[in-house]
Amino acid sequence: MESLMTDRRGMLQRLGASGLSFLLPCMPQAAANRRGNDRPASLIVLWMNGGMSQLETWDPHPGTVSGGLTKAISTSAADVQISHLLPGMAQQMHECLLIRSLHSKEGDHEKGAAFVRTGYNPEPTLAYPTLGSVIARQLPQATLQIPPYILLNPRIPVPEGGYLGNEWNAFRVFRPGEQVANLTATVPDERLQRRLQGLDVVGQEFARRRPLAEQLTLQQDLPRRAVQMMQSEQLAAFRIDDEPATLQDSYGRTDFGRGCLVARRLVETGGRVVEVTLPGFDTHISNHEGHITQCRILDPAMSTLLQDLRQRDLLQSVIVLCISEFGRTPRLTPAAGRDPWPGWFSCVVAGGGFRRGAVLGATPAEIPVGNPPLPQDPISIPEVYATILSQLGIDGSREIITPVGRPIRFASAAPNLRLLQSGS
Repeated sequence: MESLMTDRRGMLQRLGASGLSFLLPCMPQAAANRRGNDRPASLIVLWMNGGMSQLETWDPHPGTVSGGLTKAISTSAADVQISHLLPGMAQQMHECLLIRSLHSKEGDHEKGAAFVRTGYNPEPTLAYPTLGSVIARQLPQATLQIPPYILLNPRIPVPEGGYLGNEWNAFRVFRPGEQVANLTATVPDERLQRRLQGLDVVGQEFARRRPLAEQLTLQQDLPRRAVQMMQSEQLAAFRIDDEPATLQDSYGRTDFGRGCLVARRLVETGGRVVEVTLPGFDTHISNHEGHITQCRILDPAMSTLLQDLRQRDLLQSVIVLCISEFGRTPRLTPAAGRDPWPGWFSCVVAGGGFRRGAVLGATPAEIPVGNPPLPQDPISIPEVYATILSQLGIDGSREIITPVGRPIRFASAAPNLRLLQSGS
């Protein structure tokens, strides 16, 4: 234990290989070199806030009562179809593992998000760390001068560090692509240094008199880290004004599209975990129309991100996960909406040694009678997270002791080798 602290598919495959490459800078080796010879592993999470409907995205059932108006289209992966609302991602599915059989017991948004982001069911006596916090803590990088765990366009109130402590909370950026707020000195350097010296005196006295409070507030550590970040060239990774206009157009001129482009720049710099939020999936009313709007934002951003990472020779060292807190009900409401549905939902994983062009799990074509059964070939969130940790070189079965003396593992399941490429 550790103490705490030739056909359509052929055409799509060719498009997936070339795709938007004419828009992407021809500098894959430079991008890979920027991360160093050891190629540090990273995770990008695309968080679909509000409960993305699997039926309008990754698991369509056209021609059925539950399928609604969504059509299915072929993709660059053999025998894999997804929603017609995601034509860009249809070209990229040969790079992806599609899991259609995730399941949860949490139908409340906050509890569902807490479960999916941590891999543990929420409980009142212990705050679990998110997957991102675990990765940031377990994979330190001495050369990194920006936070290792970053949330772009955040919408989620779930604590990130949990029992690991506030030190492992994510750094939040609300306007991705722009200069980060409050990181430019407003006074001359000489005056700034005097202020910092005075703050250090206050901080030392606070730590002496209130050591526990100092640990919680990080009174001395945060100013030091902030100044280091203010003076670092790595801060440029948060801005996209030097990226080609065609590439920015390809990602989409939205907060989410800009966030995905910033995510690529951050992992290219060496960032460990970047999470980009796309809100707006809580479609209790006009579900199909709502997903048309959301997919127009998601599709270009995610498909371009995968191509951009591949063009820069980064997709094997970066895992991309697109996930939500739960899915939506097979039954449409009188208002043409769908309610929260934790019984089964989908996620997409790409890169980092995960299987490519494959599907795991299946869901019934029609509405089940009575209590919904588990989907065919169920895959649990803890299994997915244990596998991600394993691919990043972290042992999810490792136990640490929480501040209240409770032994806890980073993941409550073992890695699922069926999620990985043979030999990974």
